[in-house]
Amino acid sequence: MKTHNQMKKGAVTALVMAFVPVVGQAAEGKIYYGFQAEQFEYRIGDENEKRVVWDADAFVGTDELKLRWQGEGERDLDADINEKLENRLVLQTPISDFFDAKAGVRLDTPTGTDRWYGSVGVMGLAPQWFEIDADLFVSETGDGSARLDVEYEGLITNRLVLTPSFEINAAFSEDREIEVGKGISSAEIGLRLSYDLIDRAVSPYIGVSYERKFGDTADFAKHDGEDYEATYFVTGLRLMF
Repeated sequence: MKTHNQMKKGAVTALVMAFVPVVGQAAEGKIYYGFQAEQFEYRIGDENEKRVVWDADAFVGTDELKLRWQGEGERDLDADINEKLENRLVLQTPISDFFDAKAGVRLDTPTGTDRWYGSVGVMGLAPQWFEIDADLFVSETGDGSARLDVEYEGLITNRLVLTPSFEINAAFSEDREIEVGKGISSAEIGLRLSYDLIDRAVSPYIGVSYERKFGDTADFAKHDGEDYEATYFVTGLRLMF
């Protein structure tokens, strides 16, 4: 049985290679690929509000250069609309032993106004085993924004994992058309308990998620009769190939 430290070292090796788990070993100079659905979950809110949420990415490339797709979405099952639908296509390359730089484009196509963005960012493993994904965006209308995702996997046993997560979004200018105000616009805090059913490839989980909008972004939501904060019970499946 692997020790806790051995598992940590294994996690570091995987993150240095690709920052997502991959099946098999990649030889130097060879093309390899991987897929991960970090979140694929069903949410029930305070007032029996029902949603499906996903957060996934896939890559193909070498140790030196990868093409990566990152996708996120949120569908309101009661209203039958996509409140969030985001796709990013970026090129990624190492800048240190534990971090990669990435740059590309992002397209948001929810129910409502579409938006194109240029994006640059970094992702990798920070001290104390925190997984970091930080991005800057500039939209087709010239509005700038930023996002920071932080996640930590705490091993309770070799298979049982407690994962706290945090996401914060900020805008450098107001974009009324998509109802985003200047300053910190939204944040989400989550806590999920997963069980590695088939190694790290299939991991069912349960947890909670709290979302809140701030400032003018919250005022836009209130004006539309929408909630500016919500707490959800979540159940889902994490997949890695």
